Order: sequence, then structure tokens, then C-alpha cells
Amino acid sequence: MSKKLPIIFLLITVMIDSMGIGLIMPVMPELIIELGGGDLSRAATWGGGLAAIFAVMQFLFGPIIGNLSDRYGRRPVLLLSLAVMALDYVIMGFANAMWLLVVGRLIGGITSATQSTANAYMADISESDQKAQNFGLVGAAFGVGFILGPLAGGLLSTFGPRAPFFAAAALATANTIFGAFILPETVTDKIRRPFSWTRANPFAAFKYIGKLPGVSRLLVAYFFYNIAFFVYPSVWAYYTQERFGWDATMVGVSLAVFGASMALVQGGLIRLVIPRIGEHYTVVIGLGINILAFTIYALAFEGWQIFALAPITSLGAITGPALQGIMSRAAKSNQQGELQGVLTSISAIGIIISPVMMTSTFSYFTRAGTPYYFPGAPFVLSAGLVLLSLVIFAGRERLHSYKPD
Repeated sequence: MSKKLPIIFLLITVMIDSMGIGLIMPVMPELIIELGGGDLSRAATWGGGLAAIFAVMQFLFGPIIGNLSDRYGRRPVLLLSLAVMALDYVIMGFANAMWLLVVGRLIGGITSATQSTANAYMADISESDQKAQNFGLVGAAFGVGFILGPLAGGLLSTFGPRAPFFAAAALATANTIFGAFILPETVTDKIRRPFSWTRANPFAAFKYIGKLPGVSRLLVAYFFYNIAFFVYPSVWAYYTQERFGWDATMVGVSLAVFGASMALVQGGLIRLVIPRIGEHYTVVIGLGINILAFTIYALAFEGWQIFALAPITSLGAITGPALQGIMSRAAKSNQQGELQGVLTSISAIGIIISPVMMTSTFSYFTRAGTPYYFPGAPFVLSAGLVLLSLVIFAGRERLHSYKPD
């Protein structure tokens, strides 16, 4: 039990990190408007900017926090991050001006970049033959948080747009107290290393990974795919409210359904697809399904269509793992962590770019006096980006004979 309690704490921490993003998503439009962010179209632009700020902080501070935990230990970094996260949610819950929301997203992006420390702690306490299984638990916790967050946020919105922030603060506070009692330190003097800004630089590994055979083209395809995919968290609340008149509760339910469908695809279906058709054709089919899905969402005119088509559109989630599998086979055994770090950085860049790009597109096509009213325009843009990703991927040289060390 003494070993299980830290694992439970880590999983709850990662889940809260994930929930913190989705929990406030359904109420952000209403809160931004309440604080003087204009109409829904203008609020979407504000929302995109806030999301981009959050992602920039994650991108910059993820490696820094991970390196700090190597120097000062996992326990103080995790507990301090959770405590500051709780305080941040309280600040945002009481925010009476837009600048406080901006400060909140700055702090939130920093404190949510704790998954690298959580993974490091999990590696510290795992046997070598159990690390992959335990890392899978961390990924599952993140997925559960992403499903529960929007659902809980939508339900809590019935108490007002600020209620989800206080709920998130309570969760983070309770987990901080839990961790303070049960979390031992795993970094000893034997494995402790000095903090290095060079090693904390998120850009350092790109040039080395890009030299692997065929990987540079795959990284570009992965980049455009991520920008397209993040249209969902960027504009979903604004799009469904504008197109179907959904309230925050319906937004939360729809995001939970979509998240659950994706989790089933990535956790189960992909294990059946790749062994039968291979990674290459899995990526091609997955990208094709994504193009179809974005087109469907762009043209949908009834809310029930979103739920009816979720099992089909979620099949596009097979793309990411298959792409990662191809690149993983191209990397040597001592480059796997470096490769995953690069892919994480690319995802963060996608999170930075996509909210601004997608919300600006939504705002242009829904604002008063727009030359062409089309709320689904961001999904058309995403379909185009996926098509570009497909062209880049299909034109790569398939290295059948390459066998990594």
C-alpha cells in the first residue's frame, strides 16, 4: 500500500492537470463576455489568446520544471506546483478584469507542466519491466481527466461560470494535502544532478532528431496534423453555441462523448488495426478520416448529427499513435526519450498556434458584417491542413530496410 499511494497521487495529479483544461472550457465564453470581452465572436478571439498563453508557458516551462525536479527532488516540485495551481484557480474564480484571466493562464500554464515530473517520479519507483505499464497508467489518467473535465465543467456551470474554477481549486488543494502526507522523495544524492539551462532548453533536441532517416518529413506532417487537431479545444464551445445554440452543459457533454470515443480508439481499436494493415496505411487512412470528420463538422446543421457521427469521426485518432510508431522505429534505442520530447514540443507548438488561428477564423466568419457567414470555417481550415499533412506524408521515402539499433 505504501507504494500504491504515491502512484495514486501521481495519477490524480495528472488527471487534475488534464481536468483543469477541460473543466473551464465550457464556461470560458460566458466568463470572457462577463468581463467585457465583447460578443461571442470577440470572446472567441480572447479565448484563443488565453489558450495560446497557456500553451506557451507549458512549452517553455515543461523542460525547466523537469530539470528542477532532477536537482531539488520530485516531491517539492510536485507539491509546490499543485499548491500554486490551486491558488491560480482561486484567482481566476474571483477575477473581475481580463488582465487577471491573462495572469491566471500564465501561472496555470507553468503549474500544469508537471507531467514530466510525474513521469520521472513514476520511473523512479517502477521496476524496469514495469515502466511502460506505469507510463500507460499516466496516459490513461490524462485521458480520463480530459473526459471528466468538460463534463464536470458543463454540469457545474449551472451554478455560474465561476463555479468550475473553485471546484478545480478544491481538487488541487485536497491532492496537495494528500501528497504532503504520503509522497516520499525519490531523488537521492546518487542520481541528483546540477540544474543546467542548456539541458532545459526545449529547442536543443530538434536538430538531432531531424537528422534521422526520413524523420524530418514526418515531423513536418506531425506538426500540421497537430495544428489541425487542436481545432476541437480551440473553437468547440464557440462553434456549437453559435451553430446549435448549445449551453455550457451541452458543450461539456459533447466534449466528454468525443473524448471517450477517442480514448476507446487509441486504447483498443488501434491495437487491432496496426497489426493488420501496418503503420503506413494506418496513418493514410487516419488522415483521410480526419479530413472527412472536419468536413462533416463544418457542414453539420443539427446538434444530433454531432453525437450520431462521433463514433465515425473519432476513428481519426488512430493517426497520432501510428505516426509516433513510425518515427520510434527510425530512432535508436538511446534516442527514444529525446524523440518523444521533440514530439511533445511539436504538440505544444500546435496548441500555441491553433487557438489563435482557429478562433480568428471563427471570429471573421461570424462577426457582424462578415462577407460570408460560416461558423464551420475553422473546420474547413483544419481539413486543408490535414490534407497538406497527408501529401507530405505520402511523399516520404519508406525506409523498409532501415533497422535501428
